[in-house]
Amino acid sequence: MISPRQHAISLVAVFLALAVGLFLGSGFIGDQVNSLTGTSRDRLGDLEKQRDELNEQVNAANSFGAAVAPRLIDGTLKGQSVLVVTTPDAADPDVDAVKESISSAGARFSGQIALTDALVRDQNAEQLRTIVDQTIPPGTTLRAELTDSGGRIGDLIGALALRRDGQSGATAGDTRLGLQALREGGFIQYADNAVSEADLVVVVAGDALAGDAGAQGQLVGRMAAAMAARGQGGALVGRTGSATGGSPIAVVRSDPSLGNAVSTVDNVDQQTGRITTILVLAQESDGKTGAYGTGPGARAITVGGESGPAA
Repeated sequence: MISPRQHAISLVAVFLALAVGLFLGSGFIGDQVNSLTGTSRDRLGDLEKQRDELNEQVNAANSFGAAVAPRLIDGTLKGQSVLVVTTPDAADPDVDAVKESISSAGARFSGQIALTDALVRDQNAEQLRTIVDQTIPPGTTLRAELTDSGGRIGDLIGALALRRDGQSGATAGDTRLGLQALREGGFIQYADNAVSEADLVVVVAGDALAGDAGAQGQLVGRMAAAMAARGQGGALVGRTGSATGGSPIAVVRSDPSLGNAVSTVDNVDQQTGRITTILVLAQESDGKTGAYGTGPGARAITVGGESGPAA
C-alpha cells in the first residue's frame, strides 16, 4: 500500500505550482499592472496574458487534485470515526468537502457540531462555566490546568463525544444530556440524534480573523487542542491565509503545547488542503502531529515532512 510519504512526494510538485500560481495570479501581477504608467502600459497585455496562463495552471492543479484525491485517500481512515466541529465563519463548501473526504477515506461520520458566535466571542463566560461544571460525565475529571473558556469547553466536548483506544467514553445518555445543555445555553448547534462517539475530530474554521476579533482565535485554538487530546487526535483546518494574525491556526502554531496536541492545515479551501486533512487524521491515529499548508508556521505542504509526537 502506498504510504502517506509517497503520496506527499508525488503531489508536492503540483501543489507547489498551485501555491506559487495563487500568489502570483492574485497579488504580484495585479500590483504590477496597477503601477504601470505612460509607455510602460504597453506591457499590460503581456502581464494579463501571463496572469491568465497562471490561472489556467492553478485550475489544472485543482482539477488534478480532485481527480486523484479519491485514489489517494481511499481506505486511509478505514475503521475510524470522525466528528466535525465548525466555527461560525467556516465556509459551507469547505465543510461539505471535508465530510465527503471523510466518507471517501472509509471513516464513519460521527456528526457535526456548530459553535455559535456567543461561544467563540466568549460573551457569557460565567454561564458557560456553570454549564460545563454541571455536565461533566460521571467518572470524568476535566484537566485542572485548563482554566480558560476554550480549554474547558474543548475538554468537555471531547469527554462527551470522543474516545481513546483502551478507554471507555461517556455513555450515550451522558453525551445527549451534556450536548443538550450546551445547545440550550446557546453555545453549540447540532441535529438531534446526529452526534455519536468518535475517534477523531476535525475543527473547520474560516479565513483569517479581522483585527477586531479579540480573543476568538485563542478560544478556538485552545478548544481544538483540548478536544483532540480526548480522542485519538484531531486537526484544525482553515482557508488560505488562516495562519496569520490572531487566527486559531496562528495561535496553535505559536504555542508548542497546542501544536503538539492538534495538527493544523491552512488551505482547506484548496484540493491539496482537503487531501492533507485526511492524511493528517490518519497520521494523528498513529500518534503524530504536524503543521501543513502554505502559510506561516507550516512545516510542509502536506504530510511527509518533519513532525513531532502527538500529546
